[in-house]
Amino acid sequence: MWLALAAALPLAAAAQEVAPIEDNSFLLEEAYNQERGVVQHINTLLRSRDSWSYSFTQEWPLGDQRHQGSYTVSIGDAGLGNVALNYRHQVLNRARVALAPRLSMILPRSGPVGLQANLPLSVLVAPQIVTHWNAGVTLLPADEPFYNAGASAIWLVRPLVNVMLEFAWVGGAGSGALIVNPGLRWAHNIGRLQVVPGISFPDGRDVFLYLSLEHPFR
Repeated sequence: MWLALAAALPLAAAAQEVAPIEDNSFLLEEAYNQERGVVQHINTLLRSRDSWSYSFTQEWPLGDQRHQGSYTVSIGDAGLGNVALNYRHQVLNRARVALAPRLSMILPRSGPVGLQANLPLSVLVAPQIVTHWNAGVTLLPADEPFYNAGASAIWLVRPLVNVMLEFAWVGGAGSGALIVNPGLRWAHNIGRLQVVPGISFPDGRDVFLYLSLEHPFR
């Protein structure tokens, strides 16, 4: 199915001399901070049979690509959810390997402030294959620690078309769940604006929609 969808996208994308997409993954983080002078607006919508959740994230470079600040606002069936204030430091960004640890402050609707740490690592293993690896923990004062881990492979079918496969594990001490998430994303360059839609199907049951807008602010 994914190959058929990728083949149906405009062939003009393959003919353009453009850099390949280095966008955000869906359930995992990729280890590429925002470039100097470029801001990104990220929308996600997860729809399951009996619930839905939406999030909006805005990512800004803080001076240069080494430092990135962002915030995430989530909304679900119960209304406004947590707000996260995030900082990422680009420790490494070479031709094949990138590393950008993140620390977040979680502001709940009620209750004390929590913390989240995540370690995203991106590795180019072949000219058209990039892998991403995550490990993290969430600490909320009233709850047990909540852990996350995952890996993904991104196939650059064309510079502006990616087929994706993510494996994400989430859980606490003694319990957890593994999510398998096949997906597709593609890009449209409109002047200095890049629009990246995407879709995936976590565990083959739910629907995850993605939309990113990225542009210079200088």
